[in-house]
Amino acid sequence: MRDFRDAKAMAQTLREALNARSVSITHSEALELIAKILGCRDWNALAARIQSSNGQTASSAESLPPGSSPAGQTSRQKVAVDAAILDGYAGFYQLDDNALFTVTREADHLLARLTGQQQVPFYAQSPTEFFADVVDAQITFVRDGRGPAASVILHQGGGNFPMQRVDAATAQQIASRTAEKVKSQTASPGTEAALRRLIDGIISGKPNYDEMSAALAEATRQQLPNLQLGLTELRAVESVRFLGVGSQGEDVYSVRHENGASHWRIGLDSKGMIATAWVTPGP
Repeated sequence: MRDFRDAKAMAQTLREALNARSVSITHSEALELIAKILGCRDWNALAARIQSSNGQTASSAESLPPGSSPAGQTSRQKVAVDAAILDGYAGFYQLDDNALFTVTREADHLLARLTGQQQVPFYAQSPTEFFADVVDAQITFVRDGRGPAASVILHQGGGNFPMQRVDAATAQQIASRTAEKVKSQTASPGTEAALRRLIDGIISGKPNYDEMSAALAEATRQQLPNLQLGLTELRAVESVRFLGVGSQGEDVYSVRHENGASHWRIGLDSKGMIATAWVTPGP
């Protein structure tokens, strides 16, 4: 089984077999049954397990989740880097309008935390390149002269996500704004309409990359075949329901399709561009 699409094919086969015996169940019920057959508590748990085992993301750099080392992750050799160099990497880097990538030094390695996530240790494989051994993610620091790093690039899920360094005051403003949005649990204007356009574009195979940030557009291009296949199986959108605001200030939606459902996290930047879009299957 490569990913959740295989499980969905099993669910469809189950439905067809039962229908042939005059037993009718919904697509969602079939997904739940397949999840339990495969030893998971529900479909969401199975989908997360399959995605993790394949090192897949959805369509953005959303998080650095803690957990066991992903299957197939390449073994890397740790190297020693001077403490002064590590200290030059510590600081705040801005992923988008709502999320910060915070880097600190701990002894001979770095700790990195994305807004709303737990800290993840990163170890040097060169003076500028670091890797995590609990998730399949790497970071590369860009230095401007001999001073602190000017930016960092997160490499995860096949995408590259550059982040510029910001000062402590700017970081505090971003953190406060995100905390207020999370507290309000109110959808940002335009996210539902942008989500509908994004889903329609992926299903048609022609998403509007001009509506996306550069990093999200790159990730979507790379993952479009898988995204398109999964959403094409679900078919057209019937309804969209706002569920709340996630830990990074992104709006969370449940989307009902003709043949199932999907769950989305989406965030727009100050210019109305889609900066974050993250999809998982769900009943």
